[in-house]
Amino acid sequence: MDKKTEEFYIRLREELNNTSTWPGEYLFKFIVPTDPKKVEQVENAFDNIGAVIQTNKSKTGKYTSVSINVMMESPESVVEKYIEVSNIEGIISL
Repeated sequence: MDKKTEEFYIRLREELNNTSTWPGEYLFKFIVPTDPKKVEQVENAFDNIGAVIQTNKSKTGKYTSVSINVMMESPESVVEKYIEVSNIEGIISL
């Protein structure tokens, strides 16, 4: 992980710690190229933890947005999920 990415996650942890109560619900939002395997990879990262997942294709069908509402234990667990899915090719975290 490069220094800029590491600094981003440090700031995210601090912000989540200061603005939310933990454990608490968190809404993850991602955009991935419309490829069933890539969408499935995102969904699998949140499998078996009670996540509510919604997907929506773009007008052109080129991209799919994935919204995931799930109960997370701490800011650290949120950051760990972002890092886990960051290796999916073409994913954009919002």
